[in-house]
Amino acid sequence: MKLKNIDGIEHEQLMAWYRQMLLIRIFEEEVDRNMKKGLFHGTTHLCIGQEATAVGVCAALEKGDKITSTHRGHGHSIAMGADIDKMMAELFGKQAGYCKGKGGSMHIADVEAGNLGSNGIVGGGIPIAVGSALTAQLEKSDDVTICFFGDGATNEGSFHESLNLASIWKLPVVFFCENNEYGMSSRIAEMTNIENLSKRADAYGFPGVTVDGNDLLAVMHEAKTAIARARNGKGPTLIEAKTYRFNGHSKSDKEAYRSKEEVERHKKYDPILRFEDLLLKNQIASESDFVQIKEDIISEVVAATMFALDSEEPHIEELFTDVYAE
Repeated sequence: MKLKNIDGIEHEQLMAWYRQMLLIRIFEEEVDRNMKKGLFHGTTHLCIGQEATAVGVCAALEKGDKITSTHRGHGHSIAMGADIDKMMAELFGKQAGYCKGKGGSMHIADVEAGNLGSNGIVGGGIPIAVGSALTAQLEKSDDVTICFFGDGATNEGSFHESLNLASIWKLPVVFFCENNEYGMSSRIAEMTNIENLSKRADAYGFPGVTVDGNDLLAVMHEAKTAIARARNGKGPTLIEAKTYRFNGHSKSDKEAYRSKEEVERHKKYDPILRFEDLLLKNQIASESDFVQIKEDIISEVVAATMFALDSEEPHIEELFTDVYAE
């Protein structure tokens, strides 16, 4: 029997994207549990509810393309194919982590895979993405850089300076704003006087588009269009993906600024459940398929925690290696 597809996208690819979104969700839930158990220190910024943005964008990338990430970057790493054992070890501060335990949750990087790193500074990754795109242009390569950032970063100077520079030099970069409605505890509608943040691209002379960030295929379509434009030397695009984080800003967030009713209302648009519905309606998958995939992923994620727990602590000799300062 011939397997079904959606818009020409084959069964196997659709299921791979579903699995990747679910892996991000279950990984983040495990991180939350581990944090609450006191198994590692520091803080975390979970992207539960935003899985479609990471997977949708990274699905449109080609080998050699790059991303810069944010403090809420676990999903971006997984969408770029990161090893969750090494990710979990990094969160636990272990030698086996991506940055030998020195980066933690907010500074995971996998340069060989094209992930130039997450960043604890709001808007801090935007100039880095522009630098990456300038490198590609000077080296005459076809590589494109995706720059992830949140809605709060659009009021930072780094955002405006970077968009202006990318525009006048027509750099191969796509600015991707994950608008989850809140810059920490402030509603973005109270911080800016425009309905769609993508309109800010008008000031810099390149396209801006707003997309449903909980619709994986819609995100992928807009990302493909923007990436093709950048790769063809036509310069940047600003994509605003409207989404929502189901958890607080970080582990210390008491969420006094929003109601439980608001969160539950947004959960009706859960990107994973929406994609499940799409797969069911198009006879791509069954409920039993989803159950099996979830069970397999839970086992993988629990194994990642065990790997982290069993991994070596960093050696004292590593204290001053890979540390840079001006």
